Amino acid sequence: MTEEYSAQWHDEPTDYAQIGKLPRFVAASADDGKAASVSSLNITAAAADPELLDLPWHIALEDWPAEYLAALPRGISRHIVRFAHLGGSVIAIKETSEHVARHEYHMLRKLARLDVPCVEPVAVITGRATPDGRPLNPVLVTRHLKFSMPYRALFSQMLRKDTLTRLIDAQALLLVRLHLIGFYWGDVSLSNTLFRRDAGAFAAYLVDAETGELYPDLSTGQREYDLEIARVNIAGELMDLLDGGLIEEKVDPVATSELIMDSYRRLWAELTEKESFELGERWRVGARIRRLNELGFDVEEYAIKTTQNGSTIQLQPKVVDAGHHQRRLLRLTGLDAQENQARRLLNDMDSFRADNNPDMDEEYSAHLWVSQVFEPIVRSIPRDMSGKLEQAEVVHEVLEHRWYMSEKQERHIPLAEAVQSYIDSILRHRRDEAAIMLNPDTGLLKILEVETEESRYGDEESIDEYPDADD
Repeated sequence: MTEEYSAQWHDEPTDYAQIGKLPRFVAASADDGKAASVSSLNITAAAADPELLDLPWHIALEDWPAEYLAALPRGISRHIVRFAHLGGSVIAIKETSEHVARHEYHMLRKLARLDVPCVEPVAVITGRATPDGRPLNPVLVTRHLKFSMPYRALFSQMLRKDTLTRLIDAQALLLVRLHLIGFYWGDVSLSNTLFRRDAGAFAAYLVDAETGELYPDLSTGQREYDLEIARVNIAGELMDLLDGGLIEEKVDPVATSELIMDSYRRLWAELTEKESFELGERWRVGARIRRLNELGFDVEEYAIKTTQNGSTIQLQPKVVDAGHHQRRLLRLTGLDAQENQARRLLNDMDSFRADNNPDMDEEYSAHLWVSQVFEPIVRSIPRDMSGKLEQAEVVHEVLEHRWYMSEKQERHIPLAEAVQSYIDSILRHRRDEAAIMLNPDTGLLKILEVETEESRYGDEESIDEYPDADD
């Protein structure tokens, strides 16, 4: 950055209640020969990050020197996108118009406040110009979601049918969560989504909110149109993978894309449909709540209305919120995990309490579980393997590995022995998911190591001086 360039920092927009698009701005063109009328950057961000000023904003994004870039693959995009290091994290930089950049930043901030899984917006930067005064397009800066994987990296592993189904279910769940808060996506696709492993399943995160709009409520037509966009886009993406030899030939792209329609409608019905039953069947209220909890949703309010003859009750959820198990785990332990991870860890925590002291206070038992089970497993992972998976996912896999070992060998497996076996037979052979980034190119995809989904189990040496809470 040359010395004549300074930066003007602006706080995040405060128009929280605004519905619809922000006012349009005319974007500066990189081909415009006119001299820039300003000589300073305009940075809109929730928090000032001085390290942003170290990046070469006076250079067109496609011409950035390699020294500033993160060595990560890029896919095809209608925008110029580059990845760069910012302090200890990686950021994605998208060159676009000022209106699009501000609108997407605005939408991502709103989604984050509503606890919707999405990438974190960092800043919108305008007022860019070359040293000779030629204006450059504004950019949107977002933070890379650590341990996330683009769909191409997942499909390049020749996923089994049930794993593919879980991926589509994750996409459907994300779309349901967006629609429940009144967000119309407008460009639903696997390309605009990142996936994180979540206790054997996947959690989906929105990446691109460029076409999104937030409304008080969505009509059935808006939801169905979003769903149709998803079906068409996913079918096209799978056809592209099939043509490139990245998925098995027996996979039917069209039939597979239909899965999101079925998954979405089942979940939406469970969350929103009215239910009628006799007065003597009031137990069904609790059953409905339990089903919603199993789906990861917490019920905040119910509307119960008797019919005219007084013999039946009509039941309909009024407000549902995702993250039931996440919040319980966070409340008891302070651990922040994905929903399925939280469910699996809570199950083990409850079993730990039942096996050791059923009458113990729940909070105190949870503290003991963290100190005797969770933390020892995390500490046992070698430093050079710590970036392969999230801590909660590692603990989940160790617990699953231990269960399979016990079933196969028909004996109690000490936790220390299970951890060492897991490290040697499974974790050591995984690739580092902390380093996987958005949209890897075809060349990289074809050399990605195939990660087997069938775990290998066997007798291994135990770890010395490892606390085993179950012994």
